[in-house]
Amino acid sequence: PSAITKDLVHKFRVWLNNLKDDQGETLKKNTQNYHLIALRGFLKYLIIHDIKTLEPQQVALAKQEQRQVEFLEGADLDGILTAPLKTADPPLMQARDKAILELFFSTGLRVSELAKLKITDINLKKDEFTIKGKGKKLRLVFLSKGAKDWLRNYLQQRHDFNPYLFIGLDPKSKHSDQPLTSRSLERLVQKYAQLAGITKQVTPHTLRHSYATDLLIGGADIRSVQAMLGHSSIITTQVYTHITD
Repeated sequence: PSAITKDLVHKFRVWLNNLKDDQGETLKKNTQNYHLIALRGFLKYLIIHDIKTLEPQQVALAKQEQRQVEFLEGADLDGILTAPLKTADPPLMQARDKAILELFFSTGLRVSELAKLKITDINLKKDEFTIKGKGKKLRLVFLSKGAKDWLRNYLQQRHDFNPYLFIGLDPKSKHSDQPLTSRSLERLVQKYAQLAGITKQVTPHTLRHSYATDLLIGGADIRSVQAMLGHSSIITTQVYTHITD
């Protein structure tokens, strides 16, 4: 540990900068930073245990490119939200998928958070519910009238005893009656984006971005949006501020 110097860290950074992945692409700046953050964590551990080494703050992170936030609005947003009702799927599947999309846009939930929801997590007599997000932190999210109506419609058609809110409904699938996974939800969102004629790639995170953007354009302040998205740092939320004044 005592041989870890600023010069050695500099050489490591140069090596990371030139490192290529399996596709022959160099690592993105944020990926390089994950390696540097891991190194900082290791140095901090050493210092806590009184082992002489380089101070963690001596390891500077690479400056990251500004992220481009993809979001939906106007006709694209209306199109994806109504797409499930324009399919030939059974009414229960239409109601489930409509409820999923409305819930994504109403709450800004991460896909992993939505996949884990159980029926008992949501009280349709109330306009909000508590979600356990990253780092097991609790936060409040809010239900729009549309989300509540479609969740009620969907649950009234369910006649099974599965505790999960969103489950597979395809009898031909071996995963029928199992909770939908994050990957299943991603495919579902992509399917309806294509049906709505949206040419850019749309993911559950695009709907989360759309939720945050809609809040800011509607006049919400950045701190409130930070709380509703469950961001631990305001820096993460500030990626949205270039969209609106």
